[in-house]
Amino acid sequence: MEYQRDEHRVHLIVFHLVWTPKRRKAILTGEIAQDCDRLIRQKCEDMGWRVLELAIQPHDIHLFVQVWPTDAAAELVKACKGITAYELRRKYPTLKKLPSLWTRSYFAATAGNVESETIQKYIAAQKGL
Repeated sequence: MEYQRDEHRVHLIVFHLVWTPKRRKAILTGEIAQDCDRLIRQKCEDMGWRVLELAIQPHDIHLFVQVWPTDAAAELVKACKGITAYELRRKYPTLKKLPSLWTRSYFAATAGNVESETIQKYIAAQKGL
């Protein structure tokens, strides 16, 4: 993973996010899983988030994504759940049997790529060494 740079920041913000379908139903298979994958990747691209890894399993979704410092994990989950719930339920009427597509809960963890050598190089670069 590489650090992102803009006018005033150097950053590496990476989230591991997990969420599940309502009642942990094994609905994320076949074409539904493929469409879900496509929708999540498109939403992330639209928002400027870089998908590092995406695993869609029948009972849950694991998203490993690099984001901007201004983006919160809750915003990412809300955006991905929102677009997938709307589009998948519209395309697949069987999903309308559930009261909602996703549970309200999710798991979020931060991850990074910071090693002592990287920090030393960064500090040396700041000093002009």
